[in-house]
Amino acid sequence: MPNSIFAALPNTTRGQPTPLSADSKGERIAYASNKSIFLRSIDNPAVSTQYTQHTASTTVARFAPSGFYCASGDASGIVRVWDCSLNSSGATKGEYAIINGRINDIAWDGDSQRIIAVGDGKQRYGHCVTADSGNTVGEISGHSAQVNAVSIRQQRPLRAATVADDKNLVFYHGAPFKFNSIPGRGNHTNFVYGVGFSPDGSSLVSVGGDKKIYLYDGKTGEVKGEISDSADAHAGSIFGVSWSKDSRSIVTCSGDRTVKTWDVEAGKVTHTWTFGDTINVADQQVGVVWPARADGLIISLSLSGDLNYLQQNSAKPTKIVSGHSKNITALTVSGSHSEPTLWTGDYEGRLCAWNVAKGAAETVEGDGHTNFVSGLAATPSDKNPQIYSVGWDDKIRTTDAGAKTFINKPTSLSSQPKAITCTTDSLVIVAQVESVIVYRDGEEDGELPLKSSPSSLAANGSTVAIGGSDSSLRIFNVVPGKAPRQSAVVDQVSASPISALAFSSDGSVLAAGTAAGKIYVFKLSSGVTGLITGSVSLEQITDRWSAHSAKITSIAWNAEGTHAVSGSLDTNIFLWSLKEPGKRVKATNAHKEGVNGIAWLADGVYSTGADVTVKKWKVTL
Repeated sequence: MPNSIFAALPNTTRGQPTPLSADSKGERIAYASNKSIFLRSIDNPAVSTQYTQHTASTTVARFAPSGFYCASGDASGIVRVWDCSLNSSGATKGEYAIINGRINDIAWDGDSQRIIAVGDGKQRYGHCVTADSGNTVGEISGHSAQVNAVSIRQQRPLRAATVADDKNLVFYHGAPFKFNSIPGRGNHTNFVYGVGFSPDGSSLVSVGGDKKIYLYDGKTGEVKGEISDSADAHAGSIFGVSWSKDSRSIVTCSGDRTVKTWDVEAGKVTHTWTFGDTINVADQQVGVVWPARADGLIISLSLSGDLNYLQQNSAKPTKIVSGHSKNITALTVSGSHSEPTLWTGDYEGRLCAWNVAKGAAETVEGDGHTNFVSGLAATPSDKNPQIYSVGWDDKIRTTDAGAKTFINKPTSLSSQPKAITCTTDSLVIVAQVESVIVYRDGEEDGELPLKSSPSSLAANGSTVAIGGSDSSLRIFNVVPGKAPRQSAVVDQVSASPISALAFSSDGSVLAAGTAAGKIYVFKLSSGVTGLITGSVSLEQITDRWSAHSAKITSIAWNAEGTHAVSGSLDTNIFLWSLKEPGKRVKATNAHKEGVNGIAWLADGVYSTGADVTVKKWKVTL
């Protein structure tokens, strides 16, 4: 098991609400991200739990009132109920096929015995089942379009409400739950996105794309009226609503980039938080939850995926939890070995800097990449470090590691980049489709001669290793002001392209991983002649590191150069020893759908992957 997990951010979609859930003690929040569900500590966001048993993209997660179980849904219509108690194994209690389509929301009854799941089905838009067996305990009917949200009254007599794209709220009596009425038919004039019973069961509220908020009697469903503050109302679609624990106030979030708290009885806004100084789609607020805490903390979700911690006495968020919400595709390390910073890039072009001691991410600001980040490299020097990144926008971008902002103008590439590395002299080497180009201060400064297209890069000092799609391995000496010189070559390492390269810290050992899952280790040495001519010899040390079953994506060495770790698309991480090459330690299913990056630091091994997490692993040699 990983020592710690730095969780992914929630998945968001423009124009669509994203559910957030808090447990009954106000200690954790739950949300969906890719094919995983994350339970994250509110007070210490670096502490989280990952549930990975869904096989389709997850859409919603809701804590049971008891706090012992969580129900989560996915895009295929499956709802899974599983153990979410602290220090639990996350064992699945039940798996139920609810609808033939996307699950949009789930609600528990007050006894933690029944759940209602709703969404976009073909035969039906939702269903009510028992949490432990999946037996039917009611029907969800009365809607003519996909259902967006559901809520169950926590007291008896049991009541439930659903809202949908047909602009209606349907009220149910239970249990078993049956259609009762459509109160206030025609009140909402656009899609209805959120609904919620107050904690004391006396009231019910609905919000929607028409910017309206309606209040109902929690027991009868009778419309009490519209909550409307003409002087301070939302100017955009309202995507979410949540009640305070005293049932006197609600909080709403909107596409107008604001979050507002309302006094329900007075129908007035009591506080407004506005995100962004300029109009930016990423600042739209698409989810909100008001945990049952003494400090009155509210957590809202931006379209960018950031989680915002809000307090009534503050005009700005007191904390912003940042990170990634899409596949992490690149990883590098800057700083000293004892105080390092992890840098990650993702599928959508976002770059983040991670304080590994705190497990906190900070998003790099400025004019960044517009899509897939295919490589990251850090200058070896600790003084004024810079981070170089390449992406599928065919650009090299430079980041000031101290300020965590993009600097200068990007350098345009002639073709799509595959990998990037950096020498001690801050020469930037970029592998492109058919060439490897050297860049100096943003300008092209030479090309490394190749016989096949490059597939991987690594550098140590002024030594650069290039792996080819023909499985060739070439070593170059690259220094400023001189033509690059090839110092060694292995024409064919294996029958598969070389997909990952890594030097040991002193540059004396080089590991080459292949697309077939095998790793070959070479020793670099230069005799008296080599010291004069600059040539080196490559001696294969071992070819026994061969336990992976898919493409090697990353390799990293420990500081002593005695052990290495590798990550692969087979989802596994292996720990290898040069002294005993036949032995290995395995971390299975380290990252759902593949490991994309790995680094070995003083306090452990850090890995990233397609599940959008950064994980820390304790290593005992």
